[in-house]
Amino acid sequence: MKNEKLVNDMCKAMSDKKAFDIRIIDVEGLSDVADTFIIASGKSAPQVKAIFDNLEAEMEKQGLFANRKEGMTEGRWIAVDYFDIIVHIFQEEARKFYQLEKLWINENNVTKYED
Repeated sequence: MKNEKLVNDMCKAMSDKKAFDIRIIDVEGLSDVADTFIIASGKSAPQVKAIFDNLEAEMEKQGLFANRKEGMTEGRWIAVDYFDIIVHIFQEEARKFYQLEKLWINENNVTKYED
């Protein structure tokens, strides 16, 4: 996987704010928009926003700024585009509804982040 350290740093930043069920999906060759998707969950809109805020702050410390970010106002599903890596932070119910993982998962391209 490309950018393994960066992906791990992103997952850690989210985990520090109690994100759960963090999955790293390698979509290199499957998607034209990114090489890696990271999907994480939070229990509420304030927690999802806190997860995002910490991710953004930690990445900015490393000199990495999001190309695009969506969903911060509502906090049900925040998507952050870091060029080769796209991060999706969901409220638990929204994640179950959209089932984004099912679009990209095959038998060997998913890693569960363990802190």
